Amino acid sequence: MTDPLVPPEETPPVEGSTAEPHEERADGGIWEHPRFWLYLIVLGAVIVAAFFIARIFSL
Repeated sequence: MTDPLVPPEETPPVEGSTAEPHEERADGGIWEHPRFWLYLIVLGAVIVAAFFIARIFSL
């Protein structure tokens, strides 16, 4: 006898497993991409530093 087919989004049952199948968590969007936030922080720091360097050379 063959095993019943399981839909692709569910985890097939395993012999001896006590866990139930669960759906995958949706992508959190920008909050799960820390490189973007790091880029913004570094860009802001470079802009502030450039402002002070420009002030020093303008004296």
